[in-house]
Amino acid sequence: AFTKAQELGKNLWLMYAMVAAGLTIIYVLPRFTKSVPSPLVSIIVLTVITIITGTDVLTVGDMGELPTTLPVFNIPTVPFNFETLSIIFPYALTLSLVGLLESFLTANVIDDLTDTPSQKNKEAVAQGIANCVTGCFGGMAGCAMIGQSVINIKSGGRGRLSTFSAGVLLLFFILVLSNWVSRIPMAALIAVMFMVSIGTFSWASLKKLPIMPRSETVIMLTTVIMTVFTHNLAIGVLIGVALSAIFFSRKIAQLVFVDTVFSEDKTKRTYSVAGQIFFVSVNYFLAAFNFKEELEYVKIDLTHAHLWDQSAVAAIDKVVLEFRRNGAEVDLIGLNEASSTLLDKLAIHDKPGSLENLAEH
Repeated sequence: AFTKAQELGKNLWLMYAMVAAGLTIIYVLPRFTKSVPSPLVSIIVLTVITIITGTDVLTVGDMGELPTTLPVFNIPTVPFNFETLSIIFPYALTLSLVGLLESFLTANVIDDLTDTPSQKNKEAVAQGIANCVTGCFGGMAGCAMIGQSVINIKSGGRGRLSTFSAGVLLLFFILVLSNWVSRIPMAALIAVMFMVSIGTFSWASLKKLPIMPRSETVIMLTTVIMTVFTHNLAIGVLIGVALSAIFFSRKIAQLVFVDTVFSEDKTKRTYSVAGQIFFVSVNYFLAAFNFKEELEYVKIDLTHAHLWDQSAVAAIDKVVLEFRRNGAEVDLIGLNEASSTLLDKLAIHDKPGSLENLAEH
């Protein structure tokens, strides 16, 4: 909005002053009365002042022309083929991810404010159906909005009627009072959004930064920076999720424990494995075995372990075949059903010629 005001030659300092005045009304008025929503009073007061004084500031009308008629139902006339799908799919995927993320985030914020649970699956399905119908009226895809929802809650609207009223009144303002709506100064709306941002930001999280785990701090800061830098919430969140998965995998990989018991005659050894064996943890797993010992029998107890992928199976193969290569008999015990099924499908240590295939596996 400030960039647009500068392009149109509007008085920026006056706009800053109006934003400050709007914030003052929003935060001071509730100390005297809460019967009227302070954001609404702020918008009305600043609009009246702008109209009476004839102040040349950026208004809603300067941002674009408001529609004056209801849209007409129309099924898009586009070819239904793979080429069309390849064009719209990337945009549809991005919009759906951003929409669902913001909707679920909004639901969590509202759940905290009202101390009530929400039905997020029902919300997602309803949102998808509504967006499909909206497209047939020439509309854009939408989702739950943190700003509007927080304003609604803080203004006392907590039921379904408040949401319905917001939609109906917005439609009424655009179709019937568009001339008045177009004269609302953008500074008034900016003040409201500042109030929403201040109210929804978790200030306590800043105090916790020095004591939070470094991995969580890195994830949070990276997500925020990438979202601001790319102007794309989906990219920021996806990068944050990827970092979280990497840190989580690394942490889980270090929780692989292998205890060992040596027999009295020094010819038998039992390894007891506990933890999750997958592509990240196999190095920790393999490092626990000593293949150079001269043993007659090795028992590997996997009762408290779980095999997750091909890398885990390959690690088991390597352990078994290395011990067999050195002349030891090896038994695997305690496999759970899922791990046993995976081992039966992918393992080679019990197949003919397995020792010859060890280097290739």
